[in-house]
Amino acid sequence: MLMKKLICFFNLCLLLVSCGHKSQVSLVSLVNPLMGTESTFEFSHGNTYPAVAVPWGMNFWSPQTGENGSGWMYTYKDSLIRGFRQTHQPSPWINDYGTFSIMPVWGELTMDNQKRGMRFSHENEKAAPDCYQVKFDNGVSTALSATSRGAVFEITYPSEEGQYIVVDAYQHGGSVVWNKEENCIYGITHYNNGGVPENFANYFIIEFDKPVVESGTDENSCAYVKFQLEAGEKMTVRTASSFISHDQARLNFNREVAGRSLAEVSAEAKKIWNDQLGRIQVEGGTHEQQKTFYSCLYRTLLFPREFYEFDSDNKPVYYSPYDGQLHGGYMYTDNGFWDTFRAVHPLFTLAYPEVSGRIMQSLVNAYDESGFMPEWASPGHRGCMIGNNSISLLTDAWMKGIRTFDKDKALEAMLHQTQARGEIASVGRDGYEEYDRLGYVPYPEVPEATAKTLEYAYADWCLARFAEATGNQEIAKAYYKKAQNYRNLFYPEKGFMWARDANGKWRDNFDATEWGGPFTEGCSWHWTWSVFHDPEGLSTLLGGHEQMAERLDSMFTAPNTFNYGTYGFVIHEIAEMVALNMGQYAHGNQPVQHAIYLYNYVGQPWKAQYHTRNVLNKLYNSGPQGYCGDEDNGQTSAWYVFTALGFYPVCPGASEYVLGSPLFNKATLSLPGGKQFVIHAENASEDNCYIRSATLNGKNFSHNFLKHEELMQGGELKLIMDCVPDKERGVKPEDAPYSYNK
Repeated sequence: MLMKKLICFFNLCLLLVSCGHKSQVSLVSLVNPLMGTESTFEFSHGNTYPAVAVPWGMNFWSPQTGENGSGWMYTYKDSLIRGFRQTHQPSPWINDYGTFSIMPVWGELTMDNQKRGMRFSHENEKAAPDCYQVKFDNGVSTALSATSRGAVFEITYPSEEGQYIVVDAYQHGGSVVWNKEENCIYGITHYNNGGVPENFANYFIIEFDKPVVESGTDENSCAYVKFQLEAGEKMTVRTASSFISHDQARLNFNREVAGRSLAEVSAEAKKIWNDQLGRIQVEGGTHEQQKTFYSCLYRTLLFPREFYEFDSDNKPVYYSPYDGQLHGGYMYTDNGFWDTFRAVHPLFTLAYPEVSGRIMQSLVNAYDESGFMPEWASPGHRGCMIGNNSISLLTDAWMKGIRTFDKDKALEAMLHQTQARGEIASVGRDGYEEYDRLGYVPYPEVPEATAKTLEYAYADWCLARFAEATGNQEIAKAYYKKAQNYRNLFYPEKGFMWARDANGKWRDNFDATEWGGPFTEGCSWHWTWSVFHDPEGLSTLLGGHEQMAERLDSMFTAPNTFNYGTYGFVIHEIAEMVALNMGQYAHGNQPVQHAIYLYNYVGQPWKAQYHTRNVLNKLYNSGPQGYCGDEDNGQTSAWYVFTALGFYPVCPGASEYVLGSPLFNKATLSLPGGKQFVIHAENASEDNCYIRSATLNGKNFSHNFLKHEELMQGGELKLIMDCVPDKERGVKPEDAPYSYNK
C-alpha cells in the first residue's frame, strides 16, 4: 500500500513537472517564417521569404524557388528549389546583393539555375527562424541553420551515385575556386543591384567534412564538387563570409561555425531568438493570434542588418558601402526609413534600446562617409522613396534618452539633409530650394511634390525638436516655423491635401482617389493624414474635431474606387486596397497606417479602439497570405506588434504612444534595468474591444496616450474592456496626445 502511494506521488510530481515545463512555450515555435510568402508582382501578401537568421544578422539564408535575379526569391506556390541562398534582400523591389547559393544535386550534374531545381512539397518542409529543413521529392534532404556571418548545412543523398553540390556566385564577375588541400571553396561574389562602390565584394568560404572526389567550374561563376557517400550518410557543410576580405571571412568562420554541428548552431540561434522575442510576452488570445504576433515580431527584428564584423581584437569594423573604405565602429543597412520610422525604430527604442543606439551611430557614420544620411540603404544609398526620416530616427532616439551619438555632428547632418540633394532624388531633400522659397514643393515641377512637402514638414518639426533639446534655440525656431508648411497644400475648397505649381495655382481636376502624380504610392485620401506632429492643426484646417472625425469615418465608408493616375496601370498597392473592401483605407501601404489612431486627437477614442481591433482580426494571419500588402522591413509587422499591445507611436519624436485596443489579456514588456511594464486588459475578447475604464499604477487614467518615460519606469496599465463604447472616457482636451498646435 505504501509503495502504491509512493508511486502515485512520484507520478503526480512527474505530471506537475511536465505541466510546468509545458507552460514554458518556446516562442520560436510560434513563429512561421512562411508568413507572407504567397506573393506576386501583381499582388502582395507580404513579399517575404523564410529567413533563417539571427536578429539583425549580417547574412540571412533562404531556400530559393525563383530564378537568379528575380526579386521574388521564394514564392509559396512554387514547386522547385534552385538553391539555398545567402541573401541580404530587404525587398523584392530593391532586390539582392552579395549573394551566393549552395545547392545539392543528385543524379545528372546540372549547374544552370533554371534547370537544377528539385521538386518539393510543403508537407516535407519545416521552416523556423533557427532552422530550415526540406526533403525533396527525389529523397535528397537538406537542413541549415545560421549565425550572423555563417551557416551550417546537413545534407544526405538517397543513393551513392551522382552526389554533387553546386556553388553559384551569381555572375557579375564572381569567382569560385576549389582548394584541395583545405577541402574547401573560396569564392567572391560581386552581385548587386546598385548602392555599392566599385570595389564591392562579398568573400566567402565553404568547407566540407567529407572528401571531394571531383570538382569543376563553368563560365557562369559556378562550381561543383562531387562526393561518394553511403546512402543516407550525413554530410556537414560549413560556410562564412565577409564584406572585407577572405582573411576576415576565415576569422568569422573560425569564430562562428568551425567544428560546430547543425544542432549546436540551431540551438544557439533558437536561444537568441527566444531571448529577443521574450522581451515582449503576451498571454491570452487564441493560439493563432499568438502565432501571428510572434511571427510579426520575428519580422520586425530582422532589419536593419548588421553590416559590421569583428576584427582579430574583437573590435567592430566594417567595409563602408558609401566610400568603399574600412572603418572602425558600427554600420547597419537594408532599411527604408520611409517605412520603418513609423513603428519599427520606435519599437527598438522601447524594447531594444541597445540596438537602437548602434543604429544611430551608424547614421552619423554614413554621413561622415558620403555627405548624407541614408534614407533607403541597401547596402549604400538607393534611389527609392521620399522624405528625411533619418532625422526622425535620431530625434526619437535622443528624446527617449538614447545618447550614443555625437549630437553636434548629428545636428550638422540633419541640417545638411534639408539643404542639399544627392545624385539620386531620395538622398537629401529633392526640391529643397523650392520648398524653402515657396513653403511647399511645387507640382509638376517636382514629382511626388505634395507627399514630399508633408514629409519635409514633419522632418522639420523633428529637427526643431532635436535642436531645442540640444540647446540650439535659433535653429529650433526656424524649423518649427517650417514645420507648418503642410498648411500650404491644404485645399480648403475640397478639404484635402492637393498640389500647387510654382506660381501658386492649384492643380486642375481635383480627384481625391487619384494615385501617383503629386503623391507617393497613394492618393489624397491617404496623404491628407500625414501630419504626424500636428493633428490638432490639421483638424483646424478640416473645420474642427467633429469634422475631422467625420472625415475619418468617411474614409472607411467611401467607395473603394481609384484613379491609377500617373502610374498608368493598377499597381499592387491599389489592387490590395480594393481587395480589403474597407473604403479608402489602404492598410497594405504605409501612408495611412497611423490614421485610425487620429480619433484619439479629436475626442472619439472608442472609434480608434474599434478600428484597430478590426484591422488586427481581419487583415493579418500567420499563414502564407498573412499580410494585406508589402511587409516592408518590419513596418507592417511592427504595426501589428504595437497595436496588439494596445498602443502605437503616431508621432516618433513626441515620446508618446497613442492608445488603441489590446488584443491580449496580458502583455509584459521587459525593460532595461530589470523593470517591467505590464498591460492587463481584463475581459478582452473578440467582442470586448472597447476600454470601459483604465488605471495606471493604480490611479485613474483617462488619457488616450502613454508617455515613454511612464513605460520605461515600469508599472501596470490596467484596462477593463467592454463590448460597448464608453463615449465619456478620454474626451477632454487634456486627454488628447501631443500636437504642436495643441
